[in-house]
Amino acid sequence: MRKLPALVALAAATTLALTACTDASQTSGDDADSGSSTSESTDETATFDLSSIEKDDDVAAMVPADIADAGTLTAGVDTTYAPAEFIDTDGSTPVGYDIDVLTAIAAVMGLEAEPQTAEFPAIIPALGSKYDVGISSFTITAERLESANMVSYFSAGEAFAVPAGNPEGLSSDDICGTTVTVQNGTIQNDEIDVISQECETDGKEPIEVLRYDSQADATTNVVGGKADVMYADSPIVQYAVTQTDGGIEQLGETFASAPQGVVVAKDDTELADAVQAALQVLMDDGDLEAILDVWGAGDGALSTSEVNPAS
Repeated sequence: MRKLPALVALAAATTLALTACTDASQTSGDDADSGSSTSESTDETATFDLSSIEKDDDVAAMVPADIADAGTLTAGVDTTYAPAEFIDTDGSTPVGYDIDVLTAIAAVMGLEAEPQTAEFPAIIPALGSKYDVGISSFTITAERLESANMVSYFSAGEAFAVPAGNPEGLSSDDICGTTVTVQNGTIQNDEIDVISQECETDGKEPIEVLRYDSQADATTNVVGGKADVMYADSPIVQYAVTQTDGGIEQLGETFASAPQGVVVAKDDTELADAVQAALQVLMDDGDLEAILDVWGAGDGALSTSEVNPAS
C-alpha cells in the first residue's frame, strides 16, 4: 500500500465514501469558464473483439424476465470521462473501457448493451426506471451502498497532474495555495475542499478550486495554464497525459486505490446477482483484464466480483 500524500490522507479518510473515481473526464464549471463540449473524442479508438464473448446459459437464466424479454441491458453512463467512458470522434457513439465491459456483461447474459449518456449525479436516482444499470467509474462507498446495489469489477486510485515540466515546482505532498481543477460529482470534487481546509488549519494558503462538468475541460484548463493542478482518478490522469501529447504529467504517485462497481437499483437484487455472475465469468475467462488492457487499465481488473462489498 502506498503512503498517501500528507494532505490527501485526511481527505481520503473522511470523504472516500463520496467518490466517483469516476466519475468523468472534461469540464464546464460552476466556478470557472468552460469552452468545451460535454463529450470527449480521440483520434485512435481502442477496440476489443467483443464478438468473442459468448452467452452463458446459467447467467442468462438469472436475468430478470422483463430485461430478458426486452433483449437489452440499458445503462446510464456519463460519457465525459475518458478512457472509461466518452464519445467517439463521430460525435455520438459511447466508447471506453466501461462501455466495452458493459457490452461484455450483456453478451454473457445473452443481451444487447444499450449505453445512454447521462449526467453522473442523475444515474443512480434513475436506476430501475430509466436504466437497468449504471456503469460510470462509480467508486464503491458507504453512501452509495445505501441507495444502490454495487457490483465490483475494477480498482482505481487517484492522482494529481500538472503542466509538463512542473513549472511551479509543486510537490504532491503540498498543493496549498494552488489552483486545482476537478470534475463535478467526483470524489475529488469533495476531497479537494477537505484538503483546502487542512491547508488553512496548517496556516497555509487555501486552494482555489475550478469545478467543471466535464473532465476534458478540467484537463484543458491545466494544459492552457488557467490552473496549476488537475485532480482525478489515476486512469483518467494517465490517459490525459497520453491524449495531450505530454502537455501534462502526473505529479507524484497514485494513491487511495478503491474498488469501483456497476450500480443496480437497491431493490433489484436479482439483477445485481446476474451482473455479478456475468462479471465473474469475464474474470475467470480472462476477458475482463483483456478488455481493460486495450485501454491501458488492465492492472485495475479485479479477480473476484462481489455484490455490495465492504467499502
